[in-house]
Amino acid sequence: MTLPLAGYTVVALEQAVAGPIATRHLADLGARVVKIERPGEGDFARHYDDAVQGLATHFVWLNRGKESLAVDLKSERGIRVVRELIARSDVFLHNTAPGAVDRLGLDADTLRAADPRLVVVNISGYGTSGPRTDRKAYDMLVQAEAGMVSVTGTPDAAAKTGVPNADIAAGLYSAMSVLSALLRRERTGEGAVVDVSMFDAAVEWMGHPLYMQLYGGRQIPRMGLSHAAIAPYDAYPTADGQILIGVQNDRGWRTLVTDVFDDPDLADDPRFVTNVERVRNRAACDAAVGGHTVRRKTAELDERLAAAGIPAAQVNGTAELVEHPQLRERDRWRTVATEAGDIHGLLPPMTYRDVELPMGPVPALGEHNDRILDELGLSAARP
Repeated sequence: MTLPLAGYTVVALEQAVAGPIATRHLADLGARVVKIERPGEGDFARHYDDAVQGLATHFVWLNRGKESLAVDLKSERGIRVVRELIARSDVFLHNTAPGAVDRLGLDADTLRAADPRLVVVNISGYGTSGPRTDRKAYDMLVQAEAGMVSVTGTPDAAAKTGVPNADIAAGLYSAMSVLSALLRRERTGEGAVVDVSMFDAAVEWMGHPLYMQLYGGRQIPRMGLSHAAIAPYDAYPTADGQILIGVQNDRGWRTLVTDVFDDPDLADDPRFVTNVERVRNRAACDAAVGGHTVRRKTAELDERLAAAGIPAAQVNGTAELVEHPQLRERDRWRTVATEAGDIHGLLPPMTYRDVELPMGPVPALGEHNDRILDELGLSAARP
């Protein structure tokens, strides 16, 4: 069956996470993605670490299925190559530093004057205007500016998320913008210019805390694994570890204490009979729940909670995640080729029933130079 984006070409002037995750999803969907890199160095994410058989974890995660074109954008010839390539493409996406594409003559206005059907996606830290437009924007910095760290962590210490949420959010909105712009182009013939900022994407994800501040007049406290508005909702001790339980309504509370804990008196305890009261008496509620969970082993308790329909989860580390039966039994692992040999990779989250999305090789730096230059009629031997 035909891949969703088969026949479309994306040129990406990208690095790190936000741009690469957007275009990796497009590549997974079948688009041809040509990644522009600096000769000799490439995307600096290639050098974050060497944990994957000598390759960097971020790079192999974010760049499979792409072609690497290493060209010097400070040279006239390099700019010519990229312009020729964009002229034959459907999408140009970049997450370069503020003003970089303008200085190269690769700004949206210039490119779309030559090709009105082109879709241009500009990923920035803080957007195209405002007092922080020219600031450097890394994930941690944007998480701080967007308030994410104020609601993440424990009461004693703020924390950023363990994965780059601001980068990933911006990348996903960028990929979505490409899909919607191409769909509109099929109907109207017109391309588009889309601006996506990491800051705007991160602020969008702050919906609940933001509206609590706007209309409740208060900052959501940092709660660790707990929840500011729901109880019980936390990790609780077991005989051999811990388990996370989240009860979101009063019926669930009654089921938990009656069917799982065999302690029906707790169901009618006035301190716990409603969620409002349970939140008000959170310490006592958590103590009551923990007093029961600690009596059973994690696996046994997990099964009892599932049988009763109580939301619960084991608190896994990455070692447990690698061996997770949900991934193994659903056959989610595949082999991905790299210059250092085959590695494991997970199928894309979007699963089509009629076609398996490809998981192409992770490119070596400049691996596709000869092929692309030949296509453009600009062979490597030409000055």
